Amino acid sequence: MTMKGDTGLVIEEYLASTKETACEKCKEPITQGALAKNYFVCPKCGKYNKIPARARIELLTDDGSFKELWNEATTGNPIGFPDYEEKSSRARATSHENEGVICGTATVEGNECCIYVMEPKFMMGSMGTIVGDKIAALFEYAIEHRLPVIGYAASGGARMQEGMLSLMQMAKVSGAVKLHSDEGLFYMVCVTDPTTGGVTASFAMLGDVIIGEPGALVGFAGKRVIEQVTGEKLPEGFQSAEFQLENGFLDAIVRRNDQRSYIASMLKLHKPASGDDMFHVRSHEQHLKLRELVHRPAINGGAVQKLMEMIHN
Repeated sequence: MTMKGDTGLVIEEYLASTKETACEKCKEPITQGALAKNYFVCPKCGKYNKIPARARIELLTDDGSFKELWNEATTGNPIGFPDYEEKSSRARATSHENEGVICGTATVEGNECCIYVMEPKFMMGSMGTIVGDKIAALFEYAIEHRLPVIGYAASGGARMQEGMLSLMQMAKVSGAVKLHSDEGLFYMVCVTDPTTGGVTASFAMLGDVIIGEPGALVGFAGKRVIEQVTGEKLPEGFQSAEFQLENGFLDAIVRRNDQRSYIASMLKLHKPASGDDMFHVRSHEQHLKLRELVHRPAINGGAVQKLMEMIHN
């Protein structure tokens, strides 16, 4: 993968920028242009800095191939959490996005796929109802169009401002992933820094292939919380991508400049054989049932129970 000046407006803007920023780890000053030229990896300490979702999409996908879905969807305040509207408004201004995930279709070296990329600048990519709706709907779309899904997780977990409704997204998206898998379709996830909480505990760890970026924080609860609960000192590098690879939670650690070619090779390897679709029609009725649940205004306990029964039957 080589950096191309015509990858898109976001990358072009970053490459041309002389605005000074600082590495997230070593705090050394560097221009945005120099950082973007190095795939947002600090040339001094090697830290993988957070990358805007649209910039990542432009680096991964073929020029002009990305078609966004449901960009108009925005969050409300479903449980009346204090100051949530103001925080959402600030997040939109900071990230220039309507929500914490971007979904769409694209090609990667000519291989068609669905793709979602979580936006770390929108409330740390936290998972609220709209994030869950969009990702679940993407898997529905992928089932209907017989497409694989590529996902990039970057999240602090469930969004506390939406309470229990944010936690319900774990079951909803996981159910959609299961139906996609039942159709014999491929799902690959890249976990980036950080991937934690309810996102790790659900769809980020359900891929057929799961890769991570070097040094990424990948876990559920924080290290300090675990040490306080267990009363034990955790090993150095606990919850790093390297630690997760060593313990079998990841399949590979792939450098950012190699990810495009790696994803393309996985898509080619898992492309369904000609005529294979006829063997994967048994879950169509389940898929329709899931759609009904996904598009309800709120999922209650009874609906979640029905969803779980549907998954296991």
